[in-house]
Amino acid sequence: MARLEYRLFDESKGFPLLYYYDFIDKDEISLRFACDYLVKDRVVYEKTSCAIEPRTYVVYVKVAEEENAHGSATGLSGYWGGIRLELREYIEGTSDYPVVHVYQFQDDDDALLHLQSDYLMLGGVEWAKTSAEVDEDRKVYVYYAQPVR
Repeated sequence: MARLEYRLFDESKGFPLLYYYDFIDKDEISLRFACDYLVKDRVVYEKTSCAIEPRTYVVYVKVAEEENAHGSATGLSGYWGGIRLELREYIEGTSDYPVVHVYQFQDDDDALLHLQSDYLMLGGVEWAKTSAEVDEDRKVYVYYAQPVR
C-alpha cells in the first residue's frame, strides 16, 4: 500500500495539500494517474502533472474554472465495489455530455487499459478520447470521447 496526495499546483503557496489517501492500492493510483480531471466536493480539478516521491505518489492539480461537476445522470448509485467507467459523448460548446455506455470492471487492469486507450470501439462505432476523469462524488471514472466519423 502507498500514499497518494493531490496538491494544488501553486508554487507561491508551496503546493498546498488538498487531499490525501493513506494505504491506497498502487492499481488505484495508476487509474488516477491516467485521469485528466478529478471531481471532489463538487469542484473540478485539472491535472497538471504527476510525480513520484519517496513513499508518496502526487497528482498536481489546478481548479478547472470552465468545468462543472455532473449530477448522478446514470441513475446508478455510486459505489467503489468494482470499477465503474462511463463512456460519455463529448460535445464541444456544451456542458451536457450524454452517457453512451457504462462499463463495470472487477479487474483494475481492464479499467486502466480502457482509461489509457486513445480509442474505444463500441457497437461498431469508434470513439476518440478527449479526456478522462475520476469523479469521487459519484464514485465513477469517466471517459469523454467523440465518435469518429
